[in-house]
Amino acid sequence: MSLAYLSFSSHANLPFHVMHHGLANREKVLKRTDQRYSNDVSNISMIDAELEPSKGRNKSRKHAPCEIDFLPSVDDLVEPVHYNNFTQLYLSYILKEEVLPGNGIFEPLFGGHQSLQEREQTFHAQNQTLHCGFIRGPEDYPSTGFDLDENDRRYMATCRVAVSSCIFGSSDYLRRPTKSMVIFFSCVHELVSTRGIATNFNSTICHTFSQIGSYSKKNVCFVMFMDKLTQATLSSEGKIPDENGFIGLWRIVVVKKLPYKDMRRAGKVPKFLAHRLFPSAMYSIWLDSKLRLHSDPMLIIEYFLWRKKAEYAISMHYDRLCVWDEVRQNKRLNKYNHSAIDEQFHFYQSDGLVKFNVSGQQPVLPSYVPEGSFIVRAHTPMSNLFSCLWFNEVNRFTSRDQLSFTYTYLKLRRMNPGNPFHLNMFKDCERRAIAKLFHHRTNATADPPAAATLLLDKARLSIQG
Repeated sequence: MSLAYLSFSSHANLPFHVMHHGLANREKVLKRTDQRYSNDVSNISMIDAELEPSKGRNKSRKHAPCEIDFLPSVDDLVEPVHYNNFTQLYLSYILKEEVLPGNGIFEPLFGGHQSLQEREQTFHAQNQTLHCGFIRGPEDYPSTGFDLDENDRRYMATCRVAVSSCIFGSSDYLRRPTKSMVIFFSCVHELVSTRGIATNFNSTICHTFSQIGSYSKKNVCFVMFMDKLTQATLSSEGKIPDENGFIGLWRIVVVKKLPYKDMRRAGKVPKFLAHRLFPSAMYSIWLDSKLRLHSDPMLIIEYFLWRKKAEYAISMHYDRLCVWDEVRQNKRLNKYNHSAIDEQFHFYQSDGLVKFNVSGQQPVLPSYVPEGSFIVRAHTPMSNLFSCLWFNEVNRFTSRDQLSFTYTYLKLRRMNPGNPFHLNMFKDCERRAIAKLFHHRTNATADPPAAATLLLDKARLSIQG
């Protein structure tokens, strides 16, 4: 077994503009934002107003964007002094698996061959070596996939802040981030009682000024991963990278040999494993290829992470709160093999997953179903650990990551009461305010995971939470 050891320490401040404006300007900005930042590191996701059941909401209002109080410009950014006060631990990743004696036919897999016992141990927030994709077989075995050109690897290694997306199987159009835009939209302000029940609605006109400024265009990496089929399709449509490999702000990175036949599952590699792909990055933003970004990445980081004292931010689903409902919806729309969904769901229930509104228990998140198309991350140890754990669930079970999100979060939280993971689950209307949603070009097909991966045995049922 070959290991790569990575040391994660507290974040150093990024070279934001405010660092160059002198002490007087820094104090001025801090004074103006003193109400936004707090040393309180309690779970910021639990806000009564956000726990309002979705069934009673007006659908047209529910799916509309809402106002976001961004800072006026990147010039005003100040990384909070106590922001890096998160759980510290050291992670290393398995890079290679050898053939074990008496193992019969061995097939190297991108996600490796993680046993249930190994899986259980990885949920402990401690110094450890764990499976987290990019695992190779012995020297004489073929690549497990997601192979990148060395020039692309070198470029990605220089990124301190990364915005990434992917198109596999020519399933989407290339949507360039909007450089400058002023958005005006109708938004709804809800007056909420102390119990989180909306008592009055007042419609008004709100506005959000959004611009991808020169600082982000120069210092943030925008990387679009795609396979050769997508590259060929875009080329036939006249979208060809320039001599430096860019189409607009996107640096085009072609992935050779996708690790999965299921295009959705292959897309989880860049979605969850940004800390592996961008080893020097301190922050990353993921957006699905169905979204077009029209807000500055640095202002997004300030708003969703720094201001909320969070190390991971993801939007709640626009309609569903409970995983039980998500399971029914996936089966109703035939999103995946029903037996595979059932086996995954039964396993999660046997390991402690409960309904969102189970009697006598207060939910620890405003929703147990994420929307999932937009993720903002600080590459902290707990954020990286959670990303590995979530990826391993998608690798082991179905590619429907909304089914495994809450299970992974709750299990990590339950097993580490003294090592909090600060997750900001924000309203879906905020996601709609910073990125425009489009339809996919096509619907990618999905292959069910190997039967051996999905077998439920007594060992699974006896897992200790």
